[in-house]
Amino acid sequence: MKTFLKPLTSEEESYYLQEYKQGNLEAKNILIERNLRLVAHIVKKYQGAPEEMDDLISIGTIGLIKAIHTFDAQKASRLSTYAARCIDNELLMLLRSKKKSNREVSLYDPIGTDKEGNEISLLDIIETEPVDVVKNYSLKQDIARLYQLLPKVLTTREREIIKLRYGLYGEQELTQREIAKRLNISRSYVSRIEKNAILKLRSFFPSS
Repeated sequence: MKTFLKPLTSEEESYYLQEYKQGNLEAKNILIERNLRLVAHIVKKYQGAPEEMDDLISIGTIGLIKAIHTFDAQKASRLSTYAARCIDNELLMLLRSKKKSNREVSLYDPIGTDKEGNEISLLDIIETEPVDVVKNYSLKQDIARLYQLLPKVLTTREREIIKLRYGLYGEQELTQREIAKRLNISRSYVSRIEKNAILKLRSFFPSS
């Protein structure tokens, strides 16, 4: 059973929200960590869902972070009241999208191999290593965001090559040469598009 930190008092919450609005990122982290109990509580409603609990909590945490970012004290008395709706909405969107596609790959499934033959996942693309469960929520937020960015940031050609190159969404993993042959373009062009696509994605995940 995961133990979460105690919720903030009303006074503490107001203080850290004000600090965050002024650009204090540590205040944002405190607001997240001290509201994870709320995320876990709401996630319990979805325990019958096929997704792993850690994944559900990570998606719920995305809703929490959105709530912290958009919270307006003049429209809601407490962050928790507003955040509960945002968390619930984020989980509902996930479950609805799952119904539309059963071919979604796991956040941690291998998507290819490196030059030494070691399996790599999307974790490697954003060049981050997982940490303990509580601190891993921020990482999982980045991974979930990466999935959302794929169709929004990449061109149709870039998306096609990334899917084929790393075997995403049920596609067979292909080498650059095989992709070039299939698309009737040069291997060097495939390599250039692949590198450009990954650079685009990495630009959304600056090193801390």
